[in-house]
Amino acid sequence: MNRIVKVIIFGLVAGGSFREAAADEPMRKRSDPPVIRSSWDDLLEGVETPEDWQARRQVLRRRYLELIRDEHKPEKPPLDLQVHEEVTVDGTYVRKLISYNVEADERAHAYLGIPLEREGRLPGVVALHGTFAQGKSRAAGLVDNPDKAYLDHMCRRGYVVIAPEHFVSGHRIPPEGPYDTSRFYRKHPNWTAVGKFTYEHSIAVDVLQSLEEVDGEQIGALGHSLGGHGTFFLAAYDERVTAAACNCGASFFRHNPKVEGWSRDHWYVYFKPIRPGLLRGELPPIDFHEIIALIAPRAFLDVSGLNDGNPLTQRQRILMNLKIMDVYELEGASENFAFFAHGRGHSVAHESRQLIYGWMDTHLKPASATATKLVE
Repeated sequence: MNRIVKVIIFGLVAGGSFREAAADEPMRKRSDPPVIRSSWDDLLEGVETPEDWQARRQVLRRRYLELIRDEHKPEKPPLDLQVHEEVTVDGTYVRKLISYNVEADERAHAYLGIPLEREGRLPGVVALHGTFAQGKSRAAGLVDNPDKAYLDHMCRRGYVVIAPEHFVSGHRIPPEGPYDTSRFYRKHPNWTAVGKFTYEHSIAVDVLQSLEEVDGEQIGALGHSLGGHGTFFLAAYDERVTAAACNCGASFFRHNPKVEGWSRDHWYVYFKPIRPGLLRGELPPIDFHEIIALIAPRAFLDVSGLNDGNPLTQRQRILMNLKIMDVYELEGASENFAFFAHGRGHSVAHESRQLIYGWMDTHLKPASATATKLVE
């Protein structure tokens, strides 16, 4: 029980006189910080050493591949990269519309940006668009919101950028409409949409590594919304991704009142096989904190809006990220993980973009690119 002390407050009021006010204030005493415990602690439950974590990591990797039904992906075809158009933008970079094979009978289109001024090979970035019918065109800065023109922004910063189309957008909008996955599931009844787009985004990494202008050891990935969670799905899947940044990726499985949205019965269906379990109130054996932890010790930044959707669910994201930080500390790579939470909702505002692009500069460019110096 806190002792209550009487505090006398004198305040200047209208006319220049003082009046006396009394307030009851609790007596506060110093204390050590309490241990923060949450439901996300299961990530490292029973893990005490780096060796324990590597064993746990193998289990989580298996569960992740099972979630996306990776065993049902098709055999990877030859790229057969083709250029359909080429434009020079502001004398700064060349933007190409390209296509390449993703299945034996299916080609993906993408915009590819290559800076004109370069010394040696440049880092490459996979820029993933959100749920927008002409997403790759938006990522290239040709339509809609220029805040989301990642290809344009990053090419001007000295990156080779590929902005691939999502498989139900752009040149491949199905007859049922943008982002309708019914035709995909008829073709691949045992696969998942997440498995499909992650596999295709990994092929986009193949494209970058095939280019003489790209340093294949310095590959980044970034995206917003659908492209945001697409980014960590890709980075967890493909270890060639050196640095990744998720902006406003969707909510996880647990503590999510709309968890069935991950397996709808119509339109865009992320994980069709898990729907029966979700309807019974059963979640998959892996959640997003465990998937993101697979990226460690490689660099990962999570940017989110506390008022993006359900505020209680989004506040859980803070606790989730605190636990992911524990993994990076266990890996001895705490400098490779960060998160930023803001109040701008589902946006890619200026400060978010600066953090994301700066994150890429820090982890993909030489140290001299971000070094400071004293004034002479």
